[in-house]
Amino acid sequence: MLYILISICFSVTVSILLKLAKRYHIDVLQAITWNYFAAILLTWFIYKPQLQNLQTVPFYNYLSLGILLPLLFVILATSVRLSGIVRTDIAQRLSLFIPILAAYFIFGEALSTLKIIGIAIGFAAIICSIPWQKGRASAARGSWFYLLIVFVGMGIIDVLFKQLSAFKAVPYTTSLFVVFVLAFICSFIALIIKIARKKTRFSWPHILIGWVLGIVNFGNILFYLKAHRALANQPSTVFSAMNIGVIVLGTFVGLFVFKEKLSTLNRIGIFLALTAIIIITYSSY
Repeated sequence: MLYILISICFSVTVSILLKLAKRYHIDVLQAITWNYFAAILLTWFIYKPQLQNLQTVPFYNYLSLGILLPLLFVILATSVRLSGIVRTDIAQRLSLFIPILAAYFIFGEALSTLKIIGIAIGFAAIICSIPWQKGRASAARGSWFYLLIVFVGMGIIDVLFKQLSAFKAVPYTTSLFVVFVLAFICSFIALIIKIARKKTRFSWPHILIGWVLGIVNFGNILFYLKAHRALANQPSTVFSAMNIGVIVLGTFVGLFVFKEKLSTLNRIGIFLALTAIIIITYSSY
């Protein structure tokens, strides 16, 4: 569970950086591009990935993650613009349904009664944690399509990372390196196209911002994979604890750092989330 806790901290830090990026009008695509470049360097110098035995690796998994990781950043930004932060946040959180179902139907995990209770409480916590009273009164026409992509895309990414961690023929740090390279290539191509169309301009400060984001994002994904390795037979524990934990920590950060307001329902959600984490953790032992 320590790996999950560390990954949660990194994940919330990524959200904080993206929130600040929006506040200071940072070009998200440039930051995302250099974020993956920094992650490539960190993986290379820290773990010295071995690239000579890649013939048998699941490239469909690598390529899918390489495309989905930067693409979902862009989709998230579009969804926030068309549907608002609240609706997009709902889609992200409810994507937990997909990896939980995958844990049972794909990875063959036998869910105990206690764990099912914990997961059910966790879903209730997710619903309660949503700031229902805020947000736009109406969403732009067709915005449901982007919300659907966020919901499905986030769930698929969780499942793909679990599959990647389960592949034993190649060290997971090597797999991570390949995924980062593919994600950088995809985002760099998109950035070049955007610059060529004069929709943005190259900016040196964005490299530094992207590197900071990359360090944090690297830690988030690395420890998420470590958690799946450590709890290889309990993917639902990782999926649930990670999502619920991000909600709890993110809520406290929003409350004390960004001075966001919490309704009574939101406070109930925090209590339920903490309860769910305790139950899921206990059921894992």
